[in-house]
This record gives sequence, C-alpha cells and structure tokens, in this order.
Amino acid sequence: MSLHDLDRLRSEMEELFSELWQGRRLAGARRAFRPAADVYRTDDPPGVTVVCDLAGVDPADVELSVSDGILSITGVRRRQAAEKVVYHQIELDHGPFERHVPIGEEARADEAEATFDRGLLVVRLPLRREPERPAAVPIRIVRRA
Repeated sequence: MSLHDLDRLRSEMEELFSELWQGRRLAGARRAFRPAADVYRTDDPPGVTVVCDLAGVDPADVELSVSDGILSITGVRRRQAAEKVVYHQIELDHGPFERHVPIGEEARADEAEATFDRGLLVVRLPLRREPERPAAVPIRIVRRA
C-alpha cells in the first residue's frame, strides 16, 4: 500500500468517524444534509415566499414540485473531488436532500417563480385572491309610536 493510499484511507476514516460523532448515521445509511429554509407570506401582493440555503449546490441539480399544498425541493450537493488531501475536519454535509414546505392550497403553483442567486433559492408563489366577502350592512332599528 502506497503512502497516497494510506492518506486517502485515513481521510475517509476520519470522515466516517466525524459523521458518527455528530449523529449523522441513521440505520446504517448516511443521512444527507437538510438545507435551512425561511417561509413567509405577504399581503401586497398576496403570496408565499420560500428561501432555501443551497450553498454549493448546482441549480441544475435541484427540482421543484408542488402537490396538495406542499412545495417539494429535492436535489443533491456534491462533494468536490479532491485528490491528495488529508481532511483535518469535516463539517459540510453533502449528498441528496429533500425539503417539504407546506404552502397551503391557495398557492398558485402554475404562476410560481424561482430564482437562484449566491447560493439562495427563492421561490415565490402567488396566492389566489379570496372572493370578496359581502360587506356587512348595519341594521338601524326605527321605532314608531
């Protein structure tokens, strides 16, 4: 076994132990990372915005879908290939990811817009405008003598 092979083996073992110590093993399989997401509503115009932190993810590796009032964000963050390196610390999660964000049935998925800028995925979904409610008309009571 060459010195390069030993360094690579050591690096891989350190990665595995790092994942074990950080609780990143589930039922014998590596857990992928779970990107952070912010969700907020606006009134003017009415809509839902989802901002997802996807630093290091190629936008071509991300898929969006909406079904039953849930926005699904799936994809993969790939670890950059590095040869002849010995990791001293491994904290960046990589691998496949999946987020399911409730957005409500009133979101108009057919009019959704998504942008990817500096590692942030921003998905804007307009909301159906609710039908105007009939205005309440006060009843004035007139008493006649």
